[in-house]
Amino acid sequence: MASVDPLSTDLSRLDSPQALRYEDAYRSRWRSIRVMYFTMFLSSVGFTIVITSIWPFLERIDSSADASFLGWVVAAYSLGQMVASPLFGLWSNHRPCREPLVCSIFINVSANLYYAYVYLPPSERKYHMLMARAFVGFGAGNVAVVRSYVAGATSLKERTGAMANMSACQALGFILGPAMQAVLSLIGETGWHLDVMYLQLNMYTSPALLAAFFGVVNMLLVTLVLREHHVDDHGRQIRAINYVSEDDDGDIDQLAVVTSNVLFFVILFIFAVFETISTPLSMDMFAWTRKDAVLYNGVILACIGFESILVFLAVKVISQKIGDRLVLLGGLIVIFCGFFILLPWGNHYPKIQWADIHNSTTPQAMAPISNSTVEPTGCPAEQTWCLYTPAVHLAQYITSDVLIGVGYPACNVMSYTLYSKILGPKPQGVYMGWLTASGSCARTLGPVFVSHTYTLLGPRWAFSLICGMVLAAILLLAFTYRRLIAFSVRHGRIQE
Repeated sequence: MASVDPLSTDLSRLDSPQALRYEDAYRSRWRSIRVMYFTMFLSSVGFTIVITSIWPFLERIDSSADASFLGWVVAAYSLGQMVASPLFGLWSNHRPCREPLVCSIFINVSANLYYAYVYLPPSERKYHMLMARAFVGFGAGNVAVVRSYVAGATSLKERTGAMANMSACQALGFILGPAMQAVLSLIGETGWHLDVMYLQLNMYTSPALLAAFFGVVNMLLVTLVLREHHVDDHGRQIRAINYVSEDDDGDIDQLAVVTSNVLFFVILFIFAVFETISTPLSMDMFAWTRKDAVLYNGVILACIGFESILVFLAVKVISQKIGDRLVLLGGLIVIFCGFFILLPWGNHYPKIQWADIHNSTTPQAMAPISNSTVEPTGCPAEQTWCLYTPAVHLAQYITSDVLIGVGYPACNVMSYTLYSKILGPKPQGVYMGWLTASGSCARTLGPVFVSHTYTLLGPRWAFSLICGMVLAAILLLAFTYRRLIAFSVRHGRIQE
């Protein structure tokens, strides 16, 4: 987009005290934005630091939990976030954003401590884990406040770069979360017992405790460093939280708003499917133990996060040359290829978890491994599709990881960058709340969908349905392509 920056013209006429005040405000504004980057980073860490260990931890503390319940546990985080996002967004529209941020981070810290103690109740421990993850997600509803603040504190020219930086921080959390979990897995399942605190410090509880510590650091930064800053599309300072400038005249394209929410839903849905199913899929297809699955998937997800940072850096450059919409379209196509490659094929079948499957004309008899001290590995025979569905090869799994690691970050940053531009200079807290809620809804339904579909029908059906959903999103983007433009461009204030 090309426009004359009135701010640079005005500065040439400012005397020294005025210029100094502007420089102070500029530095304060970007310090505050960087605090928001850190908040987004910690939100990502808080989710990913336990994601690869939830399933083995759930199996360990409650033997009645199955893969279907895992979907609800993973989805609980997003359900909590979906409920909280519009509320925190509305709060930030009318009050300083420090208030909802501190409140949400405190909830997040408390919920992580709850998660670290879910083994204490004598029964129904799986439901305590479910509630803990729901409250962690409720605290993560501050993502709407973060996005709204960054959108309101940047000019139209600055916004793509700022959103990409924020996504890069989110990806860095995506790297370090699984990496920290992988390192902490070296503590082992037994770990140490701290009798004074009634705490079992092991590979499952230590990540949640570390996330709680990071939350305390985040609260201090928000309280001591963050200041309120609001600018219009040209970068001119707006003092009031709910100030409405003359540039706000004009209506928002509601079709573009709805389309952006739908696309964001699809993007978050398919990635929630991927991160939920990675541990069960790898344990079933590659006969990994619980500890191996946590370690290896932690390393893989960390590598994907590093790849995502490179993608975010590239997106900042590429979007300036070809536009945000084309980057979004290209990302969806790459994601489609990633899930298509993941479809099972060939005549190699997964190892069955139970031994002694006899070939005969009668129904197959399955006897469990007699040595109860050995952890059974492979595809559980209770999942009947294991007996006739080809295995997903490790090369397929890695290739799919690489492609999704390219497509998802590109789609993620472009979807809410476009959304913030479509909304324009109006207060965006509630709108960003709805966008975050749509993403949280996707992260709620995605794990439930894939855990049930995968358990009952297997990877072939699960990933085929995901391919169809991505294809539908590509068609929707193509049909509404001309409507997904910035508010200022739509009203003729800036040339595209």
